[in-house]
Amino acid sequence: MTYRTPIPLRTPAPEHLLELRGISKRFGAIRALEGVDLDVYAGEVVAIVGDNGAGKSTLMKVLSGVHPHDSGTIRFAGNPVTISSPTDSRRLGIESVYQELSLCDNLDVVSNLWLGRELRTGGRLDEVEMEQRSWMLLRELSARVSSVRVPVAALSGGQRQTVAIARSLIGNPRVVILDEPTAALGVAQTAEVLNLIERLRERRLGVILISHNIADVQAVADRIVVLRLGRNGGEFRVADVTSEMIIGAITGATSVASRRTAVAEPRT
Repeated sequence: MTYRTPIPLRTPAPEHLLELRGISKRFGAIRALEGVDLDVYAGEVVAIVGDNGAGKSTLMKVLSGVHPHDSGTIRFAGNPVTISSPTDSRRLGIESVYQELSLCDNLDVVSNLWLGRELRTGGRLDEVEMEQRSWMLLRELSARVSSVRVPVAALSGGQRQTVAIARSLIGNPRVVILDEPTAALGVAQTAEVLNLIERLRERRLGVILISHNIADVQAVADRIVVLRLGRNGGEFRVADVTSEMIIGAITGATSVASRRTAVAEPRT
């Protein structure tokens, strides 16, 4: 009997969702972004860190369609795209959750989740279907919300962040951008939001996390992209970097050559 050596199974390469090359943006004489590169894969969390004025918010607004970029290319799912408005961004499958959250405090959780996307049956709001889908989504995210009929004003900071993130998933996006999701939250609420980000990864979404909190970034991110003065200041795998190295790249204390590490394909 002849035995053959089994052929090892190859893990499929992760899906390359978003690719930015040479993105630049000016506001008059101010260069907010200059030649920025960024890659996002399905099922990974990419953290964007940098000091105030580094270009983090501008990059987020370019991706969300608030500020069209001046030069450079954007590819989504391998195809070249133009993002000229928030509508373009959403149609592609990019959702943004801003630090301000933009929730309606006087409305309950269901109304906030479906605001502008209400389900209707026979011309009337289908409250039952919206409530059932709301519970289903929140359970999938392991959200700690006791009732979907409580006004958002009565929720904690972590619960409000959960509602905002859950609302971004109503349109079945492929990339979610989170702007400082743990800012001004306590320890327990921060842990709740970080767990939620883990659930987004498990759903095979590409997550862009913008944060000043290095500890939170190291706890949940797969890769870290540093922006400094509107340019790429370094890119690291979380497993290969220390907080001192990240801070050095943010402040410019280390050279580009020493702060850039080999970045392999994201984990699957």
